[in-house]
Amino acid sequence: MRNFALEVYFSKWEFTAKYHMTASDIESLSVSELLALASAEDREAFEQQWLGYTETYGHPQLREQIAGTYDTAIASNILCFAGAEEGVYIAMRTLLNKDDHAIIAVPNYQAAETVPLQICEVSGIPLNENDNWSLDIDQLESLIQPNTKLISINFPNNPTGAILEQSRFNALVELCRKHGIYLFSDEVYRLVERDDSIRLPQVADVYEKGLSLNVMSKAYGLSGLRIGWIMCKDSEVLQRMERYKHYLSICNSAPSERLAIIALKAKEKILGRNRDLVNRNAEKLTSFFAEFPDLFEWSRPDGGCVGYPRYKGLLDTNEFCEQLVEKTGILLLPPKIYRSELLKAPQDRFRIGFGRKNIDEGLNVFRDYLNH
Repeated sequence: MRNFALEVYFSKWEFTAKYHMTASDIESLSVSELLALASAEDREAFEQQWLGYTETYGHPQLREQIAGTYDTAIASNILCFAGAEEGVYIAMRTLLNKDDHAIIAVPNYQAAETVPLQICEVSGIPLNENDNWSLDIDQLESLIQPNTKLISINFPNNPTGAILEQSRFNALVELCRKHGIYLFSDEVYRLVERDDSIRLPQVADVYEKGLSLNVMSKAYGLSGLRIGWIMCKDSEVLQRMERYKHYLSICNSAPSERLAIIALKAKEKILGRNRDLVNRNAEKLTSFFAEFPDLFEWSRPDGGCVGYPRYKGLLDTNEFCEQLVEKTGILLLPPKIYRSELLKAPQDRFRIGFGRKNIDEGLNVFRDYLNH
């Protein structure tokens, strides 16, 4: 397996850089803060939780709560994982074989293309930066082969924050239905859109061969729980993924499942808090970049808590990011992290995150660095 460039870079800098300004999650809660949102019954269930193995599919109450976040799901449509990454890995290993072909949107979260590339032939479909990082559905259809088994998308997108227009989303679903192709949809940033009106449906709610990936880490800001899931109405596919999970995590952490149940019951409070934080920080970033129009090109992303601004300065963008972290402790993700084996990815853009609190301190240091 290829090195996971993002995680290799984070292993060096994530916990040593003073200002983590490329985080892909939203500011988390402490255990005590989360328990304060729990009912007395759920708090006692957490405190009395037996620390043995749990069900491979996930605790029944957890699956019930997750199903409630969809329009059409029931608990039996849910399979839980140890984070979203395990879900990506297992889905690709379960759905694809060496004779298949997959199509992956670029730029992307590296595992979206790296795992399929270990299995079968893969083509990239570009998100067009001159069209708000949207998909050209006609171009996508031209890539379909007789053995195309799966198309993989991620909206709101990491790293661009783009959301596909509803009309193109509908066309994409119909294209997959026409050709009998699985549509794997990474939806981890859903519910953190700049405007509710651009929120997309969840793929598995609207397409019989859809798989919707989600996790407690991003929109809910609870990455330490390591609770992810896939919703899919194909019970045979879910069972195959559950059998594969037996070779990996086997089951989730029992305390994490209890805490996830509490969080999902309090989801409106948690999501409201998180959306407020992201909106405030996005405004601060917009004001910051407006101070340096000769150095940056920025537009607020449609959703999520990461953006993909263009650096227009004299340095190579990788060099700019690396000098920045070494000299100031400000961590951004350089473009080399988003290089793709499928298509040419932009090399003048970096990822910045705006889901954490105390963004002002980092921006002040960033401003001083640019002004001197």
